[in-house]
Amino acid sequence: MKDILTLGIESSCDETSVSVVKNGREVLSNVIHSQIPIHEKFGGVVPEIASRNHIEAISTVTKKSLEESNVSFNDLDAICVTQGPGLVGALLVGVSYAKALSYALGKPLIPVNHIEGHIAANYITYSELKPPFLCLLISGGHTYLIHIKDYCDFEVLGSTRDDAIR
Repeated sequence: MKDILTLGIESSCDETSVSVVKNGREVLSNVIHSQIPIHEKFGGVVPEIASRNHIEAISTVTKKSLEESNVSFNDLDAICVTQGPGLVGALLVGVSYAKALSYALGKPLIPVNHIEGHIAANYITYSELKPPFLCLLISGGHTYLIHIKDYCDFEVLGSTRDDAIR
């Protein structure tokens, strides 16, 4: 059976991240370009600055991720990208780049919900994890308590918006 190689692109806030994942569970590379030092002087993320930095970093981060995983563009089976929620301009950079790659390579493009991506990341970290379970998810300014009924069946039990637990 052929291994399935997926390129994942994340640009929802202030970090540009690209990973290559084998068979949905094995991370072959995970390259992150952090913008923390850039935004520190402002006391938080400045959306326009974040977007511009994603533009500058995304190609380099992608190439480095492919190199670290010893995979070429042609080896990929699909391109995944965070579609939201997140900063509109930052998301636009990642989605536009992913669409261009998908089109140029003739590979399927798979949009990923940022919050659902956090849930799915648990399956990589804990390979024995299977639904059902409860998930406390804290991302950016959002907090969710979610009943994971099955791999794609979730029930939000409680949440906040723009007010994370501290």
